[in-house]
This record gives sequence, structure tokens and C-alpha cells, in this order.
Amino acid sequence: MDQSLTKKSDFNVRDQRIAFIHASWHADIVLNALEGFRSQLIELGYDADKVDVIAVPGAYEIPLQAKLLAKTGHYAAIACSGLVVDGGIYRHDFVAQTVCSGLMQVQLETEIPVLTAILTPHHFHEHGEHQQYFSRHFVQKGQELAHAADGAIRLTAQAKAIS
Repeated sequence: MDQSLTKKSDFNVRDQRIAFIHASWHADIVLNALEGFRSQLIELGYDADKVDVIAVPGAYEIPLQAKLLAKTGHYAAIACSGLVVDGGIYRHDFVAQTVCSGLMQVQLETEIPVLTAILTPHHFHEHGEHQQYFSRHFVQKGQELAHAADGAIRLTAQAKAIS
């Protein structure tokens, strides 16, 4: 017997609200993920007006906002984007690992999919070539994030319908 909620008439991707949290550091690059995310969601049938965009100061602040938003029950998924760069100290590794661990904890505690495009390039320099490359790369990561969000939303809805 097929118990897939995605085949029932009460599941409609256009009804799904999604939060998109982004770090404000390197916003000129990071917001390209939002561009790719929205355009891909539209292709997948989602309503772009149901994507709420939340800016936070930096990547480190993303997990708390993700948890607060997940606990509202208003979101089918929460997508996150940021660029954590090596500023010459070891802190970037700590920040990236802490953010990813925090986001995993949020989705496990709240049962709301939390997806990440928090990138930590090995070598990033603020010159034109790197800014152009990572701007394009974030568009692609946003598109991938949309596909992941779509899959996670459908799987989570299906699993919750069974239980």
C-alpha cells in the first residue's frame, strides 16, 4: 500500500512556507544562494512569496534563529546560507563546525528539516576573481539547497503522516 503523503491531494508544495536564514558577512556573495534557491523552488512549483528571508549578523548566529523559527511550527523547512572564511586564525574551522553541529541539533530536536549551504573555502581572498567565482558558486549551491529542501519537506511530511 502506498502511504505517500505527496500523492494525496492535501499536500501542495505551493502551501509550504520556508525560512531562508543568511549570514550578513559577505552578503554580496551569500545572497546569490537566495537567488538560486528561489528560482529553483519556483521551478519545483513552490510559491516564492512563501520564502521568508531572515538576515543574521554572522554564521555563528544562524542555529539559534533556526531553532526559534522551527519551534513556531510555521515552516516546512529552514534553509541556511553563509560564507565562513579563513581570516588567518583557526576560528573559521571552529565556527563552521559549530554552526553545522548546531543546525543538525535543531532539526533533530524540532523535526523540521534544516538545510545548509554554509561554505568554508580553503582559500578565499577578497579580490575580484574570488568574489566572482564564489558569487556564481553560491547561485549553484542555492539551487542545490532548493532540491534538498524539496526532498526533505516531502520525506518529512510523508513520515509524519505515517506516525
